[in-house]
Amino acid sequence: MVKKLKRISENKAASPAGLLDGQLAASVKDSAQQIWLAGMGAFSKAQEEGGKVFEALVKEGMSLQKKTQGMAEDKISEVTGKMSAMAGTVTAKAGQNWDKLESIFEQRTAKALSKLGVPTAKDVDALVKRVDALAAQVAKLNKGGAAAAPKAAAKKAPAKTAAKKAAVKAPAAKRAPRKATTAA
Repeated sequence: MVKKLKRISENKAASPAGLLDGQLAASVKDSAQQIWLAGMGAFSKAQEEGGKVFEALVKEGMSLQKKTQGMAEDKISEVTGKMSAMAGTVTAKAGQNWDKLESIFEQRTAKALSKLGVPTAKDVDALVKRVDALAAQVAKLNKGGAAAAPKAAAKKAPAKTAAKKAAVKAPAAKRAPRKATTAA
């Protein structure tokens, strides 16, 4: 097309003006017709292959999306790992500080209770052990002395019964007077 126009312009210099204008107009018309037909062909080809191109673009878009999601997930995993590590470090430091604070509180509380004379758990445990030992000794003494106790009780029993008999035989005047109750 461009070659035709160059030839016409070269011929224009050598030929008369009227002839050249007709050739130029015909040449432009032919060029316009060819351009129109080329556009129609491109449109037809685009319609035929448009579906294929569209599907190819969708596939390419899906693969790009998968790659992008994969990269995003990797970054998220990386950031999550870093944050978890930082959280673990902070938690450990907080736990250490809490343990220190608890230890200081326990020391100060023990010191205050000691000043007040409140026994400690060790003191109470020692007393419990001592009471248990004493209870065992008392039980042992009761078992060993259990045989002698009934004999002593038997000797005292007749004396008690004799004293009761004498109290019954004693005159009523010696007894304490009873209080009279009034009938309501």
